[in-house]
Amino acid sequence: MADLALSNLKKSYGMVNVMPDINLQIEDGEFVVFVGPSGCGKSTLLRLIAGLEDATDGDIRIGGESVVNVPAADRGVAMVFQSYALYPHMTVRQNLSFGLENIRMDKAEIGRRVTEAARLLQIEQLLDRRPRQLSGGQRQRVAIGRAITRDPKIFLFDEPLSNLDAELRVLMRIEITRLHERLGNTMIYVTHDQIEAMTMADKIVVLRGGRIEQVGAPLDLYNRPCNRFVAGFIGSPRMNFVDGKIEAVEADHIVFGASELPGLRLPATNSGLTAGDAVTLGVRPEDFVLATEDAQGWPVQVSMTEQYGASSYLHCQFPDGSPLLVHEQGQSAEGRGAAIKVVPRAGHWHLFRTDSELAIETVGRRTLVSMKRGAVEGLEV
Repeated sequence: MADLALSNLKKSYGMVNVMPDINLQIEDGEFVVFVGPSGCGKSTLLRLIAGLEDATDGDIRIGGESVVNVPAADRGVAMVFQSYALYPHMTVRQNLSFGLENIRMDKAEIGRRVTEAARLLQIEQLLDRRPRQLSGGQRQRVAIGRAITRDPKIFLFDEPLSNLDAELRVLMRIEITRLHERLGNTMIYVTHDQIEAMTMADKIVVLRGGRIEQVGAPLDLYNRPCNRFVAGFIGSPRMNFVDGKIEAVEADHIVFGASELPGLRLPATNSGLTAGDAVTLGVRPEDFVLATEDAQGWPVQVSMTEQYGASSYLHCQFPDGSPLLVHEQGQSAEGRGAAIKVVPRAGHWHLFRTDSELAIETVGRRTLVSMKRGAVEGLEV
């Protein structure tokens, strides 16, 4: 096991600078997830760590030792790819042992490692089968087992579950998390699926355009995104955004206004905002409350209702036609065409500067409110 340090890491392809400057510290034993949209550089960064790509500049240190000029095979890392990359003519046992045989490891030690990996992944009964006789989940276990037999300092996973169906992805997600708990090795996991990132990671690294946007624990990123991009990427469904401006700044409130909508008084102090500032208000679907007809709030019309049994999602529209998604606990009585009013829960909203998209830090009250229709105590509207 080992920690990982990336210092001023850069990657260019000719004149194209795809990774300007990456600095990151990953502690020994952490489960870190690289997440971001397609083309953000997460797989490239993983390949740089693995030694499958050469860095243009900067340093990579594993366990305190620079490996930037060390061949991939000697870095002490093992990588699990999106494609299983199993040898089809070999049995599971032979696939697990092949890499160790190539480095002329003692046969007894190979047997011990293969047996232990099979036990950890519960594939002992599959050792004499060939890949074509396995399901997708079983093949992925074998691919992970091949990495385990190498006893690496760091495990690298490059979107390992993207070829599996939704139900199997959930099961494998749990298995990989439990495997990390048992082994205790440093693991770095690449995915574009932020649900995987939220549920698996000790620490998430959000990437965009070859740059790190924010690093932190899953709930830290969820509750305190540093900018609009992170706020919109972390969380499913994504956060709602409403563009507007600050209409007034009071002693302990600000008044947020948007086109065709009544002003919304939000409890906040020390925001540094002044009247006229262009801002974007962000509210997650689960942080809206449905208000009674005579209460203050934002009027919207329901265009579609998704009923999940234990919860409902109301797809709504503002008077100008812009969308708003509202999550309601339980089974909603609101159908298509229903006119409702919504208000954000006190303290459960985010402000971003329109020009820079950076989060605006505010200090305000956070009041727990009932989610029942018409119960808006604690809301400042």
